[in-house]
Formats: sequence, C-alpha cells, structure tokens
Amino acid sequence: MKLLEGLPQVSLRLKTILLVIAAATGLGVIGVWYALASIDQAKLTKLIGATVKEATGRDLIIKGPIRLSFFPSIGLKAQDVSLSNASWATDPEMVNIQRLDLDIKLWPLFSRSVQINRINMSGLDVHLQANSAGASTTGNWILAVPLAQGGDSSSEASNMPGANSHTFVSINSVQISDARITYRNAQRQETIFPISNLSLKGNGQNTQINLEAKRGDHRLVIQGVVTEVRKILNDWGQRPLNMSADLQLELGDKTLLIKGVVDKDPQAIPRFNLDLSSKDFDLDVLAGASAVAASSGKLPKPSPKTSSPYYFSNTPLPLNLLPQADGLIHIQIEQLSLPPYAPLKNFSAALQFQPEQITLQNLRFQLGTGSAQAQGSIAHFEGSNPLVSLQGEAKGFTLEQALKSAKGSSQVSGGEAHLAFDLKSAGTSLHAWMANLNGKTQVTIDHASLPSSYINEGGDFIVSLFNAINPLRKNSNRTVLECVVAYLPVNQGLVSIANTIGVETDRLDVVLAGTLNLKDEAIHIDIFPREKSGLTTGLDLANLVQLQGTLQNPKTGINKSGVINSAVSIGLGFLTGGVSILAENAKSLATKSQPCKAALHSWSDIYSGS
Repeated sequence: MKLLEGLPQVSLRLKTILLVIAAATGLGVIGVWYALASIDQAKLTKLIGATVKEATGRDLIIKGPIRLSFFPSIGLKAQDVSLSNASWATDPEMVNIQRLDLDIKLWPLFSRSVQINRINMSGLDVHLQANSAGASTTGNWILAVPLAQGGDSSSEASNMPGANSHTFVSINSVQISDARITYRNAQRQETIFPISNLSLKGNGQNTQINLEAKRGDHRLVIQGVVTEVRKILNDWGQRPLNMSADLQLELGDKTLLIKGVVDKDPQAIPRFNLDLSSKDFDLDVLAGASAVAASSGKLPKPSPKTSSPYYFSNTPLPLNLLPQADGLIHIQIEQLSLPPYAPLKNFSAALQFQPEQITLQNLRFQLGTGSAQAQGSIAHFEGSNPLVSLQGEAKGFTLEQALKSAKGSSQVSGGEAHLAFDLKSAGTSLHAWMANLNGKTQVTIDHASLPSSYINEGGDFIVSLFNAINPLRKNSNRTVLECVVAYLPVNQGLVSIANTIGVETDRLDVVLAGTLNLKDEAIHIDIFPREKSGLTTGLDLANLVQLQGTLQNPKTGINKSGVINSAVSIGLGFLTGGVSILAENAKSLATKSQPCKAALHSWSDIYSGS
C-alpha cells in the first residue's frame, strides 16, 4: 500500500511538466513563425552573400525571392542565383542557377556538424575555364578556399589546410536537372556538355552516380559507383587520393563497362589501372557524340579544306594534351562496330602509359575470316620532335569482307588480302610524320572485282592514278584484278619503287616504277604494261601517260621512257607514288610473265611476327 501512496501527486507533477513543455513548444513554434515572418530578405541575401564571399572570394547574387523553413530541418529555396567568375575569366559569372532548393539537418548543427540532406538545382549553367597564364591544372574552379570545407572522420583530413577541425560537412544527395556545362581550354576553344539529369547520392565511402544526357540523336547514360565525391573535391591536388570506379556507360543502344582505380598524388604523376569491356560497342556513335558535344548540340558542319599546302596537313597535332601518367588501360570488346562497314570481332588491346610515352600493346581483332595484330608507341610527345612507331600485320581476310557494309553488302567482290608494315617517324604534324617516315610496307590482293563507281569516290589522287594506269576504265563498269603486289620501302620520306610493284589484270600485266617524295609530296610514276595477247585493242599509245604533280594536285604527262608496248588496263586502289626509275629496270620487270611474283618480298622481312 505504501507503494501507491503519493501517486496522485506524481501524476499531477507529470501533467504539469507536459503542459510546460507543450506551452514552450507552442511558444517556440509561434516564435519561429514570427521570426520567419519578420526576416528581412534583403538583409538575409546580403548575409548569405557576405558568407560566400568570405569562404570563396566570389560574389553570390540572389536576384529572386528566398523562402526559409526551420523545422524539422533548415530549408532554403531561392531563384535566379549566380556566382561570379574569376577576374581573368571570359564569362562574368561562373555559375547560374534558376532554382535552388537546400535542405540542412537541424539537430547536427548543435554538435557543429553540417549535414546537408539534399541539394536540388534546376536550370544550372556552369562555365569552366583553364587559366592560360598558369599550369594546365589551374582554372576558375579553384576558389580562395576549397569548395567543400571541413574536417573528415580520418585524422589525415583533420589536418587539411583551411579546414575547421571542429566542423564536419557532409552532403547526402545532389539532384541536378536541365544543366549545361561549358569548358573553355587555355586556347579559348569551347566544349559544351548538356545534361538532362544528374543524381549524386552518398553511400558510405562511395557516391552513386546517375547521369542522363543527349548527344544529337543518341542518349547517354552513366550509372554506377565512384569514390565519395566530397573526398575527391577536398583532396584533389592537395593530398594523395585513391579513387575507384565501377561504371556502366550507355551510348545509344550500346553499353561499355568501366572499372578500375586511380591514384592521384600532387607530388607525382597519376597512376591507374582501368578495364573497358563491352559485348557490342559503336565507335562511330562515340566519335559523333563528342563532335556534337563540342558544337552546342548541333550537328557539325563539314570542315573546310585545310589551308596547308600539303595533302597531309602540316598543322601541329595537339600532342601536348596527351596525359603524363603511369598506368594501364585494358580494352576488351566482343564486337566493335565501325559504320558503315562490318564490325570487328573480339577486339582487344592494352594502352601502357609511362612518363613521356604511350605504348599500344597487343592490338588484336578478327576481320571476316582473317585476323589482325599491331603494336605502336608515341614518345617524347611534349618535346619538339615526338617519336612514333607502328608495326602490324593483317591476313586471311578479303577486300569484300573488309569493305562490306553493316547491312551485309559490298561493291567489291573477292580480293584475298595480306598486309604487313613496320614504320617509324618523328614530328609534330601528319606532314612531318610522312616527311620523316622510315620502314617498309607490303600488301597483296588476289582475285578481286571492283566497280568503276567505287574508284571514283577515292579522291583526286586515286582517280588520277587509276586513269593513268587504265585508260579503258571509263569504258567499263567493273575492273577484274587477278593480283597486286606492292612492296614499298621508305627512307626519310622517300618511297622508292624499283621492281617492287606488279599488277596483273584480266587484260594486262602492269608495272609501276619511280619515287614518291613525301617531304614535298612530289609524284613521278611511270607505268609499264604488257598486253595479254588479243585482249586489248583500239588504244592510242601516244596517249599513255605518266603521273606527275603532287598528292594535293596530281597531274598527268607524257611517259617518255619509250618502253610501253601496250595499253594499260587496271591497277592499284591503294597508295603507291610517283616515281622516276631507270626505264631499263621497269621494262625488264614488265616483260616478265609474273610481275606480282617478281615483286613479292618475304613477309618476315616486313613484320617479324609473320
């Protein structure tokens, strides 16, 4: 009974306490409502702007209305928000946001922890620009202090410069819609990335990414997990950073998986190991998407002819953009589409990155019934005379298979082919690479039939070459090729053709002889045919020609060698060049019954892997 004594008094006290709490809560709600109602938006905007100015060195301007809420979390909604750009940048503003919705958890603030639950932005327009006066890593995105300040749960982060060791900042999710990111490089060339939706959501030490964009007629989607974005922003360029990625990229109806790790140390070049894999990927779609992205979403117009006086442009290549890194990229694609041609099967390769050198290792793929392999490298690409090399071989396929369209048809029939090459050069432009070229190439084609209309699409040089080789080409809608052998040695840009090119058609045995100087691109090709008895009639031998001029402006002239005994019927559809060789040598080869066999060299002399 004693246990129950005083119970009414305890119940009365509890009721009193609850009433006091309820009254206090009611007064608090009324106070919050009154505070919200009495807030001067102009002063609030000024206060927020001053805070951002102190933290970033930039001006934050809010032109639209602001709405605040304080319970159960602190909410801020604003319209027409902008952040000023660096003083040297082209655009006056770095960021423009049509609508901003910010949600900050209330109770963690009492423990000096800023936990942002949600950031929603729509109509985002960001202008990024590299600083032409500084290093390549300098840009307008570098603010007075880090964008995401604050400590980290690790002791390392607590010592980061500029961080407040008593404040922890975290962002749970970011949602962006209708965004456009413009990047202007140091040469003020713009690349624009329109983004439909971007979602970043925290998941422990990682961030889940979901990006949707459109490139012309193609839909781009990136989904997956990367290292926590806040950690990347805080540590990039400041501390050693280890990043991992497990992403799925969808472009059109194709999917590419990207997995690997990247180590970024401010005191060393980046290190990485990445795997790219796909069952079916379209290289043409990827290249087209990049072109559209660089043209504000509009399809690019055809480029005007180069102002270079050479067929191979002397405009410097942007080799300085190649990364200085230490890493490896593995590529494995079961089917690599190259529209409008048939796809490559079982495509695989590895790119090895080293300081001042990138090496292509073990490039392999299946082409029709055949296969191809290649290796290459580019070194000293930041210097004045980069070195390039390429070696490889393709065999067991036909021209018909190589030129077959994705729809399964080809204008060429037959043409069993074999190609090998071992080439080295140096320079900063395509013209320099051609002018300094050393090495050798050999190609053979057997039993092919080509339509005349197909040859007409080959450009001025190819058309002039075919017309010089085959005066009857315009009178026939197809050309029958029994064999072609072209062995092309090149020394310091000079291609010498001496007993090294032979052609056999259904009407003629043909020999080409002379030189092609890739330094000035001068052509000098003499054509020496031997008529197959009774198959070619009615030709005016006085009209037989010599191919002259340059690759850019090929011309025809009279062949003065005096060793041509019959008309020329058909020849090569691939590169050989204008030459000047002793007529006796050409005549000797032309009178042989098997010019293809006479011109053929050992494949192992061309490519050691044969």
